[in-house]
Amino acid sequence: QVQVVESGGGLVQPGGSLRLSCAASGSIDKIYAMYWYRQAPGKQRELVAVIGSGNRPTYRDSVKGRFTISRDNAKNTVYLQMDSLKPEDSAIYYCNLVIDSRSVWGQGTQVTVSS
Repeated sequence: QVQVVESGGGLVQPGGSLRLSCAASGSIDKIYAMYWYRQAPGKQRELVAVIGSGNRPTYRDSVKGRFTISRDNAKNTVYLQMDSLKPEDSAIYYCNLVIDSRSVWGQGTQVTVSS
């Protein structure tokens, strides 16, 4: 069995920073792609960033230059460093990991950007 747990969300003022973490534990052979999604109230879930096993990141346009995704394979963990946060970044952030042949979701962590 595999568990995926996000952490690091919270309330931050516009222009501030947060660092999200997503750690996997359990029976893991290899983690392939690691994704961060977000979902704001009344909106569809959207892909924020992805990093593959080759360590090449991809971002949605609205976060390019502000967010950085990275991974630590030894810790089975993916991070999302979020800088210059805007109110429109407020959402529940979810990680999704491709672990062996499975797609595993975390429970989500709330990010609120407000003054």
